[in-house]
Amino acid sequence: MELLNIHSKTRCFDGWLYNCSHPSSVCNSEMRFAIFLPPKAETQPVPALYWLSGLSCTEENFMAKAGAQRLASVLGIALVAPDTSPRNTGIDGEDGDWELGSGAGFYVNATQPGWCEHYQMYDYATQELPVLIEKQFAVDPTRKSISGHSMGGHGALIAVLKNPQAYRSVSAFAPICAPSLCPWGEKAFGCYLGQDRTAWAAYDATLLVQDHLFDNPILIDQGCDDGFLDLQLNPQRFKAACDASGQALALRFHDGYDHSYFFIATFMEDHLRFHANYLFD
Repeated sequence: MELLNIHSKTRCFDGWLYNCSHPSSVCNSEMRFAIFLPPKAETQPVPALYWLSGLSCTEENFMAKAGAQRLASVLGIALVAPDTSPRNTGIDGEDGDWELGSGAGFYVNATQPGWCEHYQMYDYATQELPVLIEKQFAVDPTRKSISGHSMGGHGALIAVLKNPQAYRSVSAFAPICAPSLCPWGEKAFGCYLGQDRTAWAAYDATLLVQDHLFDNPILIDQGCDDGFLDLQLNPQRFKAACDASGQALALRFHDGYDHSYFFIATFMEDHLRFHANYLFD
């Protein structure tokens, strides 16, 4: 496969799980991703669900912990999980803080010196990677959905609100809903986008949804015992913005659940079936 390094290929629920890397022209670095192809992909192109992971994660977390492959195999949906940032770029401070740099790309196109040469994660996740996937694997370019967790939930929401025609559906687990107003987002946006907060609005779902609507309902699941809920995530702010703009939203709170992949795995079937309703419509 041209411009693609396959590091492993593993049989999984009668499909195949690939761990790959490729030279990214957008990020000017080697980027990694994982893809699960259901058995149906051996005979025809299948729809794809893109998963964006959270802070400190890699392309492996979702495939190893979410428990998504069994049902994706039955439904006939490919799963695609990119890494959460470029790696080993030599940027000063890239590896010194788990909330910034490696593992913390925030799915924005950085504009600030140093970061802007590599941290173009918005264009990577929404443009370059899907084009590569659709060229190299049996994936249908007309049937694409997106989901994610925490920082990746933020990425999924902005991807759909900024590109409503590109995706069939969107869901998120414990997303960072208003990054302009939380410590994680303020740190990342300040470094990647600069201190002019007007530039931040292009990557803040709560601000975007005020005048960028998605045709289908958005699904969000949130654990009530999530230690990041009040300070970092702000789902109620997003709900208020959706209510005001008319964006359909299903925001579900779950007693006793935290921010972990145990929470994600518990409700992953709901999300896969939610996306299947639109991917096979």
